[in-house]
Amino acid sequence: MAIEVVSNRAAAGAVTGAAPPQTFSESLPLERIYHWERHRANEIFLTQPIKGEVRNWTWAQAVDESRRMAAWLRAQHWPAGSHIAILSKNSAWWIMADIAVWMAGHVSVAIYGSLTAAGAREQLLHSDSVACFLGHTDDKDIASAIPPNLVVIAFPTIEPGAATPWESIIEATPPMAESPTRGADEVATIMYTSGTTGAPKGARHCFRSFQGFAAATTRVVGANSEERMLSYLPLAHIAERALLEAAVFNIGFRLYFVESLETFRADLRRARPTVFFSVPRLLLKFQQGVYEKVPRRKLERLLRIPILRGIVRRKILTELGLDQAHLAASGSAALPMETLLFFRSLGLNMVEGYGMTETGITHTPKAARSKPGYVGDPGPGVEVKIAENGEVLVRSRMNLLDYYKNREALASALTDDGFFKTGDLGEIDSEGWLKITGRVKEQFKTSKGKYISPALIEKHLTLHPSVEGCCVFGENMPQPFAMVTAAARLEQCGQDRQARAAFEAEMLALLDEINAGLQPWERLRFLVITDEPWTVANGFLTPTLKLKRSVLQAASAIWFEDWSSRGSRIVWHLTHHAPPPTGR
Repeated sequence: MAIEVVSNRAAAGAVTGAAPPQTFSESLPLERIYHWERHRANEIFLTQPIKGEVRNWTWAQAVDESRRMAAWLRAQHWPAGSHIAILSKNSAWWIMADIAVWMAGHVSVAIYGSLTAAGAREQLLHSDSVACFLGHTDDKDIASAIPPNLVVIAFPTIEPGAATPWESIIEATPPMAESPTRGADEVATIMYTSGTTGAPKGARHCFRSFQGFAAATTRVVGANSEERMLSYLPLAHIAERALLEAAVFNIGFRLYFVESLETFRADLRRARPTVFFSVPRLLLKFQQGVYEKVPRRKLERLLRIPILRGIVRRKILTELGLDQAHLAASGSAALPMETLLFFRSLGLNMVEGYGMTETGITHTPKAARSKPGYVGDPGPGVEVKIAENGEVLVRSRMNLLDYYKNREALASALTDDGFFKTGDLGEIDSEGWLKITGRVKEQFKTSKGKYISPALIEKHLTLHPSVEGCCVFGENMPQPFAMVTAAARLEQCGQDRQARAAFEAEMLALLDEINAGLQPWERLRFLVITDEPWTVANGFLTPTLKLKRSVLQAASAIWFEDWSSRGSRIVWHLTHHAPPPTGR
């Protein structure tokens, strides 16, 4: 998982606030939570929009609710270390539930709210969860995913149905009086991998990992408790869990949430975050949205005029809701260099970082430094080296304990000396900075014996505003080719032949542009354009919106020979629209 970081503290103005003691990054999460409960009791901790209203919790109020829920969980007399799932989109209750599970002596199981009911049920069963906190999810039939023997607590974001409402438990249960702590080597959570290369695996992390997460985040964010962050990327994913949840427990800042996709813009503007995490798809939309209002060449011209530059930058960032951000980050996939440079043109210093579900956030830049194309240098206590085949190997206290019920998988993922095999190809420069160059398993060899790293080519294809997703194929073929999905653009074109011809011309120009920057053996022979969207629901994307390459290849392989035989540079593979009259 690559993470690009945008830093603009100087432009936004450094915020002020009492920093915690210098040893805070070595404290465990529950200890930090109790610290803020005492020292920031009346400061707002959580802000949650719900049903047209906005609710706030101070640190004292939020931890009080967690104490009440923890007392109720303890009263169920489950064995210590039992697994309790959180199946929900992000919310204030997600955070309070996680705290409660830890206080009660149990292990939280983070399950993506974007999963289908079948996918969620599979993970609930695999994790041996005894209970489940259930909130808003993408699948309206999610209730059918819950095994009948599970105790279900409903967040206020959904109608409880047969589940026990969170609020009824809070109202009826006195708060836990003691402040239990958990050992560094105790299991804290299970996070499932995204499943890009097979069935998701449950990575178990100890509380010691959260110490490492906190240290890594503080290295970039700093230690100011007056920060503001917006939580909307899945808390079931390592990036949000390590860079946001671990950070808020450690640093004690204010955390905002999003009610829905429809309210995202308003929720972002309400938060005016000082630190903002995102994914490439959203940042690309931000970029494209700016260009729709101010064409690229005009914007570039305005930014070259000293007297206008500052005004234009402030106006754009204010419109995006990022005018107060001194740090922004993109995770889950690599951000194209053009988008990186776009944000820099707005006065934001964009740098990169790196991490995985199994390893935590191992590489972050020191706040004042940046090196385009690199993901930073190793964080505190992180060891990294490159294997003979070019694979990045890492070892630190953030490494997972094991895969739940799959220890064999961990054994094959570790070197004899305990380094985790990331599956990423990389290079380390003289200063120790890491550059990710591709994936070991995604790399393939053509029939001419040349190796291709598809991710580097795909990164450029995704820059086109109509390309919603892409995948490069070509194993054992003379030359690679790419498949792109452009469902929205083709829906706009409909059966208008002129519009379709214009789009085809754009794709030909994109093909020529991409090939001009590639080595001869890397150049794409043709582009396949499909109108079938690739989504989590149809199985082509993981919950973190990564492409399931093997699934797409299995579904498309029967067409490879036919596509190759057509001799066209643009090949149409349409399921909802008739193809244009001619191919090129």
